[in-house]
Amino acid sequence: MTALLRETTGQTLRRRFRSPAAWGETADLFAILTVASLPWSTSLTAIFNAVFLVCIVPFLELKAFLRSLTRPICAAPIALVLLALIGTLWSDAAWGQRLHAVSPTVKLLVLPVLLYHFERSQRGHWMFVAFLASCAILAVMSWLVVLYPGLSLRPYDPLERGIFVKNYIDQSQEFTLCAVALAYPVMTLLREQRYWLAGLLTLLALSFVANMAFVVISRTALVTMPIMLGMFGLLHLRGRSVAVITVSLLALAAIAWQASPQLRRTADTFSQDYQLYMQKGIPTSMGERLEYWRHAVQFFVQAPLKGHGTGSTQGLFERASTDPSWIPGVRVFPNPHNQTLHVAVQWGLMGIVVLYTIWILHLMLFWGDGLACWIGMLVVVQNIFTSLFNSHLFDFHEGWMYVIGVGVAGGIVNCAKQKPMEARSEYRRAAALAQTGDP
Repeated sequence: MTALLRETTGQTLRRRFRSPAAWGETADLFAILTVASLPWSTSLTAIFNAVFLVCIVPFLELKAFLRSLTRPICAAPIALVLLALIGTLWSDAAWGQRLHAVSPTVKLLVLPVLLYHFERSQRGHWMFVAFLASCAILAVMSWLVVLYPGLSLRPYDPLERGIFVKNYIDQSQEFTLCAVALAYPVMTLLREQRYWLAGLLTLLALSFVANMAFVVISRTALVTMPIMLGMFGLLHLRGRSVAVITVSLLALAAIAWQASPQLRRTADTFSQDYQLYMQKGIPTSMGERLEYWRHAVQFFVQAPLKGHGTGSTQGLFERASTDPSWIPGVRVFPNPHNQTLHVAVQWGLMGIVVLYTIWILHLMLFWGDGLACWIGMLVVVQNIFTSLFNSHLFDFHEGWMYVIGVGVAGGIVNCAKQKPMEARSEYRRAAALAQTGDP
């Protein structure tokens, strides 16, 4: 009996090993684990993503996959990676720095794979649920860390209170995305008169907002969240609904402003940092950004067409720091804290064209109605506006938010577009057979 059970188990494993459907389920599982681990760990995210890619390989339809890479939404990210590789040829940085500067772009190669996979998988929406649930648990941990700071896995920092792992910029990005993304399903549920579920999702969205208002929020999130909410109103609300929701949001913002000293302090740092930098030359966070931007524009003017090459920014800023115009105390960073300038300094106008082509093509991909279109649009818009203040497409956490968000949502959207096309093709074949009289 034991031998028979062993044989049956072995046969089952061999059958599943040869089954494309089983490999697809396993790939979905590790994709879900990847997105669920993103708010918590860079190492787990990298490991689960690597396993996901391995699980796709055994039964990959190579011709179909290669054909999918020729689509502009896939070709543009690949072009940026190739430009980073080619840009190493005219850089004057050490080869170690050149190759290190290529690595932040490599994640973009996963985007076409995700698009291809989730055009065929039926579990794309589970990725959204996994990310939302993971962020909700992180929000709970954030409140617990406020009450018991010793629970944090980071050294104590009064400026980053309530941070269990990673940092307040990453956490704010996640919570902002989740809070605004929930607006669409709440609106849909209210129209369907499913008030209880709409109420629960509203409370969940408000919990993310409350954490940012009363615990910690990044200035980038503080600036971009109103833009994202405004986009929701323009795309999905009409007439009186816009007025009612706008008044409600303004009332909530006013209450949060009065009730949260943390929120007021964060907002006040905008003017304080600017005044200290401009009037006294003190290298505040905003002052450093202005210094980086000023010099990055000069670097771009020096080589406007093809830039200074991959990995050149570190050396350029190091040399600029010896100039008398450099504000004393400003740290030297390998990027100018602006995605466009980061690309422009290294690859000039060529890089700018490719970068904006990526953003525009992905915005066009999600121009439509539906949850996947809304989430994909939101991911792209968030990345565009936060990249005014950071190089978020090349950062690990925000870069993977973009790659996974666009890849999964884009796959779902393309899958939905393909079904009517397949149905029309089937109808035309049936009509042709009927005309010829073939059975």
